[in-house]
Amino acid sequence: MAESEKFEIRNPKFEMREGVVVRIVLVRLSALGDIVHTWPLACELAALESEPHLSWVVEEPLKSLVEGHPAVDAVFTTRTGSWRRKPLAATTRAEVGTLKTRLRELQADYAIDSQGTAKSAMVVRWTGADRKIGLARPWRREWLAGLSYDRTVPGAPGRSHVVATNLAMVRALGTSPTGVAPPDGRWFLEKVANRVPTGEWSTPYAVLLSGTGGPHKALDQESVASVACGLVSEGLSVVVAWGPGERALASGIVEAAGSGVFLAPATDIEELAALLGGADLVIGGDTGPVHLAASFGTPTVAVFLTSDPQRNGPLGSRTAVVSGAQDAPSGPTGSARARPGRPVDAGEILRSALDLISI
Repeated sequence: MAESEKFEIRNPKFEMREGVVVRIVLVRLSALGDIVHTWPLACELAALESEPHLSWVVEEPLKSLVEGHPAVDAVFTTRTGSWRRKPLAATTRAEVGTLKTRLRELQADYAIDSQGTAKSAMVVRWTGADRKIGLARPWRREWLAGLSYDRTVPGAPGRSHVVATNLAMVRALGTSPTGVAPPDGRWFLEKVANRVPTGEWSTPYAVLLSGTGGPHKALDQESVASVACGLVSEGLSVVVAWGPGERALASGIVEAAGSGVFLAPATDIEELAALLGGADLVIGGDTGPVHLAASFGTPTVAVFLTSDPQRNGPLGSRTAVVSGAQDAPSGPTGSARARPGRPVDAGEILRSALDLISI
């Protein structure tokens, strides 16, 4: 029997226990864009008739993306990177022990793992939840993670967006998703309203995101600088944002583009969010801040070179995708990887951006 069939046969109905609060733990540790794409699932869970108590487990550096979300009642954090590097250190043992204790004290009824990796499945096991739920293969990223689940659920069919697959997990609680809605980040934008970074740029301004999740997803420096020059000629200041390890790349773009293009200061997640939320346009590759900007309603252009935009593109009415990818998997998968296809030039990106902001 295929794994994706097991859920349909073994799925128990969601038990509404009168007078008892149902406790759900949602495990989505990282990364930025994936957390944004999990917000709709949190909203769907919080809207259940039982009005459950919803906890979210997330990596410590990304805590801000979850803490304060209107659907989330409690937040637990992990530091799996440092734990893997120093597994026998006293601090690691203490932090892991504290997390295990806090999760067990919660006495969760359900633990739901939308990440589908060994590390997220390990956290699911730590919850001690009565029912541990994960995605079936091939929607799940790693086969090994399935050993921690006692129920698996198939994601959305075909090349459906990852948000649809996340939402499909509510079927484990005996209900069906109400429909795919774009992630709504307005709550986060309100939270960071006083964190806007300052610089020499003026309004209106566009933000160019210099980095991506990997070099295979990134445009060359010359093309990005050309896009920046085009935006300046249209009357926009351009701010080139950067993250860890990307300052040299961003500085090179600013130097190549010249007047009207500015290097953003170093920003944390909240400062970056405020910068994106105040922009008149955001352009970037397949990277988390693109999805964050789209969730704010900021006009956002995503350039997808080796990712399947149908599965992992930004959602929302003020988004556009310029894609050079081809040969994306025709069926469901735990990865958004596609093969690079045609080249994407600066002119195409600029036209798409100007069309978007003229609507």
